[in-house]
Amino acid sequence: KPVREKAVDFSDSYYDVNQAVVAISGTPIANAKSVSDLKQYKLGAQVGTTSFDYIEEHIDPDQEPSVYDTNNDAISALKAKQIDGIVVDFPTSLFMAAVQVDNGTVVGRLPTRGEQEHFGLVFERGSPLRDCVNEAIQTLKDDGTLDRLEQKWIVDRANAPVLEE
Repeated sequence: KPVREKAVDFSDSYYDVNQAVVAISGTPIANAKSVSDLKQYKLGAQVGTTSFDYIEEHIDPDQEPSVYDTNNDAISALKAKQIDGIVVDFPTSLFMAAVQVDNGTVVGRLPTRGEQEHFGLVFERGSPLRDCVNEAIQTLKDDGTLDRLEQKWIVDRANAPVLEE
């Protein structure tokens, strides 16, 4: 993010996100209950993402993780059984498991380690709109709207507990 902040401006966070693991239902990895349970599996993620960083820095799997140019390439590898699981941000994992991977499942969300990741809006550097959007985001946080939307459209849509440390 620091490199990107030199080229564009970001709004405040409208969603604090964590990483998650997508697998095929019925495979051994689908029963993982903790981050340490994931160590024995072949994992993959898109190159240059915080998902790939999470695998290397926090899961530290026994097998070298696979890196892909796109999430679609990772999905193809999962379907071909070249990897056991894909690490992606949680909202993306919901779409992958429900739409892109036959018999897909979200194994679980990964605990936040280090700096909290978040989603925000991107603006042209110096845009006066950013402050207006930040005010709107704060209002939606303060009145509980963002929490209600997150609960309705993200949390309630998946049985994806945070995996144990």
